[in-house]
Amino acid sequence: MKPDEIKKLDAYFKRMFNAQMVVKARPRKDDSAEVYMGDEFLGVVFKDEEDGDLSYNFSMAILDVDL
Repeated sequence: MKPDEIKKLDAYFKRMFNAQMVVKARPRKDDSAEVYMGDEFLGVVFKDEEDGDLSYNFSMAILDVDL
């Protein structure tokens, strides 16, 4: 993802969920970014461009030991 996209996603996550959330570029990947709460990894945001439409999908795994 481009730096301006990451900045927009970072602002969205902060506004919608929590001001401590941070969206960071992924090493060696340009179609997605990582989402953190402070130092803890939460999940990945994937960029989806299909049929001229652009969307972003957030994927987060929740381990049973965390429940």
